[in-house]
Amino acid sequence: MKACTPLPHLSAPAQRALAAAGITCLEDLSQWREADVARLHGIGPNALKVLKEALETKKLSYQKQ
Repeated sequence: MKACTPLPHLSAPAQRALAAAGITCLEDLSQWREADVARLHGIGPNALKVLKEALETKKLSYQKQ
């Protein structure tokens, strides 16, 4: 069973966007490129900042390619 660190608290539109994309935890998020997450409808600059900080806290990051 893989580790699954909960996502940080985000606005409802951002939560819905991530859920619709199948992103349920930080480990899922780390499989995405930041630019692709930014393109999701409902994800704004504030959500991107919160998500990046949460990834860094767990020593994770977005995909580079």
